Amino acid sequence: MDTELLSDTFVDLADTMVAEFDVIDFLHMLTDRSVQLLSVSAAGVLLADPRGQLRVAAASSEAAELIELFQIQDDQGPCLDCYRTGQPVTAADLADTGQRWPRFAAAATQAGFGAVHALPMRLRDQVIGALNLFSAGTGPLGQAELRIGQALADVATIGLLQEQNVRRAETLAEQLQAALNSRVVIEQAKGRLAERLGLDMDQSFALLRDYARNTNQRLTDVARHIIDSPTANFPSPAPRPPRHQNTPG
Repeated sequence: MDTELLSDTFVDLADTMVAEFDVIDFLHMLTDRSVQLLSVSAAGVLLADPRGQLRVAAASSEAAELIELFQIQDDQGPCLDCYRTGQPVTAADLADTGQRWPRFAAAATQAGFGAVHALPMRLRDQVIGALNLFSAGTGPLGQAELRIGQALADVATIGLLQEQNVRRAETLAEQLQAALNSRVVIEQAKGRLAERLGLDMDQSFALLRDYARNTNQRLTDVARHIIDSPTANFPSPAPRPPRHQNTPG
């Protein structure tokens, strides 16, 4: 085994904090390096979407991608079992797994694969997908290679989850800043209304909120319009209530 390539691969899989990080390119690197480092013919990655549905994220060959798609569409195969259980699944000889996954075994054999090894992409109890290793011949992978394959899957999983957490944190920070900015605008509008209409701040806010709800507008948009239109108590296009005039008796 190329130990220098193995070391570089672990470094590359751990480095997901670069500004130009591309998750698809990252996963293709995982499949390509798995083929280069292990005694397998092809590799693929299945990842779960936000609804928990598996999707083909990357594959080192067209044949591997088609077999991954077949598993998902047919809802049958070692890679699906691996994802659902969070445990490694080995099919060392697909000819012997006909009863367990009959349609998958036939399709994979026809595609030129004799064995499949599915490794969970898991961090503690969170399973996000599976790294799937396809061999042209039959027989199990050695324990050393399986450990390396699982280590590649583990490091990739940690990298992906770390990158997702950073994006979530950035999104949360942006949402928090937007909320704080909105709060400033609303407070300014409350003051404007209170001054114009001779209300206290609580009354002003109640009036502002009720108007936004009654006209199906965002509170921040109503507040901003009041600030941007010094002569308007409420923004158009919603009409102001008509004034009552005393008629001669």
